[in-house]
Parts: sequence; C-alpha cells; structure tokens
Amino acid sequence: MEFSNSDTIYLGAGCFWCVEAVFKELEGVLSVTSGYMGGHVPHPTYKQVCSGTTGHAEVCRVVFDPQKISFDDILEVYWQTHDPTTPNRQGNDVGTQYRSVIFYTLEKQKERAEYFKQKLNSEKVFPAPVITEIAPAAEFYPAEDYHQNYFSQNPDQPYCQYVIRPKLEKFRKVFAHKLKR
Repeated sequence: MEFSNSDTIYLGAGCFWCVEAVFKELEGVLSVTSGYMGGHVPHPTYKQVCSGTTGHAEVCRVVFDPQKISFDDILEVYWQTHDPTTPNRQGNDVGTQYRSVIFYTLEKQKERAEYFKQKLNSEKVFPAPVITEIAPAAEFYPAEDYHQNYFSQNPDQPYCQYVIRPKLEKFRKVFAHKLKR
C-alpha cells in the first residue's frame, strides 16, 4: 500500500498484536502491519520466529502522515505503551523476538529516537535504563494473514482479554487527545 506524504517506522515492543492495536487508533497513522525484522532467516514463519532462533523481532510497520502526527508523538506513545527497560521480554512474552527495538527508515528518525532514549535515561523516567535497540530498517516480512488486525478480529481470545484490552484501555485514557475520531 503506497501513501503519498507519509513516513514509515518499524516498532518492536513485545507481541506485535499489542503494538498494532495501539497504533491503529492514533490520528495520523495510515496503516499498521504486523511482521518480522532484524533476523537472518528469509521469509520466516511465526513458528520459526517464536522459536527465538531466527534473530527476528516481532514488529509493526507503522505508516503515518507527518502532517497529522509527529514522529516525536509516535515515540511518546511507543515508549509509554511498553516496558523499554527489560531486555528480550514484555510481561510473560520472553525471547529476543519480543525485544524493544526501533528500526528507522530516515536518519532524522534515528537522531530523534537516540535523543529521546538518552533523555529518558538522564531524567530517570523509568526505574531502570531504557535498553531499546535503535537500528536501520532491514528486510520486512509481513506476518501471516491471521496475525493482521488480530485484536479487532479476536477480541474474546484470552490473550486479547487479559493482555491487549487492559493495555489498550490505559492507552486510550492517556492519549485520548491523539485518537482517531
């Protein structure tokens, strides 16, 4: 899907179902696609990525309109909707595939992400240092179709009820002014 006047960033913050559910609701976000990046196995499957042996992280490709939402706003939501201080873990999801990672597509994204990471650490915003990896985007492999729009298609699934829904409800309260109308 091509969008004119758009930027793309790839964000890993644990399970891509959570990241997708959050970013789909932000005003100015044009599309969110769950997938894999950062590993050494071409065209990995979900099962392969979950094994932790491919080097890939579960990420979301977030395409946004920088005229409607700034990259700084994207970063603010990103860092406030996961724990960027735990290496290779988000809640009960453990493994390198769940690492906190930003794969940038523009040098200015790298600069802003590094700036804010340093700022979060110097201001001790979190109880431990932010360890988010910041790396150039590599080959992106979209996840299998059943992973796309997972929360909206499976709202009664236990993971959605107990992990995604509470995260989404908190996000909606904190960022109500940035949600799509």
